[in-house]
Amino acid sequence: MRVLAAMSGGVDSAVAAARVRDAGHEVTGVHLALSRNRQALRDGARGCCTIEDSHDARRAADMLGIPFYIWDMSDRFHEDVIEDFVAEYQAGRTPNPCLRCNEKIKFAAVLDKARALGFDAVATGHYARLFDGPHGPELHRAVDPAKDQSYVLGVLDAEQLAHSLFPLGEDTKPEVRAEAAERGLYVAKKPDSHDVCFIPDGDTKAYLAKTLGTDSGPIVDTAGRRVGEHDGAWGFTIGQRRGLRIGDPAGDGRPRYVLDISPVSNTVTVGTAEELDVTGLSGIKLRWCGPEFTGRIECHAQLRAHGEGVPATAERTGADSIDVLLHEPVRGLAPGQAAVLYDGTRVIGSATVAQTSR
Repeated sequence: MRVLAAMSGGVDSAVAAARVRDAGHEVTGVHLALSRNRQALRDGARGCCTIEDSHDARRAADMLGIPFYIWDMSDRFHEDVIEDFVAEYQAGRTPNPCLRCNEKIKFAAVLDKARALGFDAVATGHYARLFDGPHGPELHRAVDPAKDQSYVLGVLDAEQLAHSLFPLGEDTKPEVRAEAAERGLYVAKKPDSHDVCFIPDGDTKAYLAKTLGTDSGPIVDTAGRRVGEHDGAWGFTIGQRRGLRIGDPAGDGRPRYVLDISPVSNTVTVGTAEELDVTGLSGIKLRWCGPEFTGRIECHAQLRAHGEGVPATAERTGADSIDVLLHEPVRGLAPGQAAVLYDGTRVIGSATVAQTSR
């Protein structure tokens, strides 16, 4: 096949490209320029998509002897990921920009362009597995639970999966690093990136304040009693404990957490840890990694990128809506996050959390 290898400049995508080449495919490497600040520099393991990363990707492609290009996706990334990120926080929700990037950029814009240019598939360094199932391609968890990235791929549909390759799903990260070292790849010891890639210092609140400004409002308890002030409701997430600046301590002396964010009234509500427990959710923006289900199914719901699946019952309530009853309470789930449903290791699909219930 003609395969486009998405090369981020890290060790995972470099080894993935090498394996696809070794399998006999005609491989071309591409690095996505996602930042409008072309000269941005990496700060340790924070961020990605910097000029250093593009140089590392090019060097890896040269060592593999494959053609290499840089595609400027910065405008599309700004519109579909960054603006969405800011708008979601402004609306009192908690988005997952990595999941949105996979949906809108890596497996929509890039895959569409690759197919238009005659490529058969796109290969990435994600840790996940693909199998041929009775109804088409199936997305499954990676062998290494510590690196499994099937959660952030739960927005892909069957057609996208049919033109995707994930060569690392059967391996652990140490094995991938060891292979990179054996191949002589410069990135073998490069640290993994983490945090939101377009906020390299990791300070989401400061980033949002620069974009949205400040807007003071009350912090109240569940009885409606004013217990503090904030300078922007968008600067909080459900489950947050630090940075509340509550001057009036709780009567029982226990710490308080963010329970609710109301952008309309610019109010943040706080309460006890137990009040964060969620036992159900309503989801919208359904995405199916294979056949859709109707009616009701028993499954596992994963609610965070690095969380574990919770036994659940999911029921379709409309063409683009679903209710999920969690058999175990989950603490701190927020609207805007993704609920990815699993049947064993197989990803059924995903939904965006619209509302939670206790």
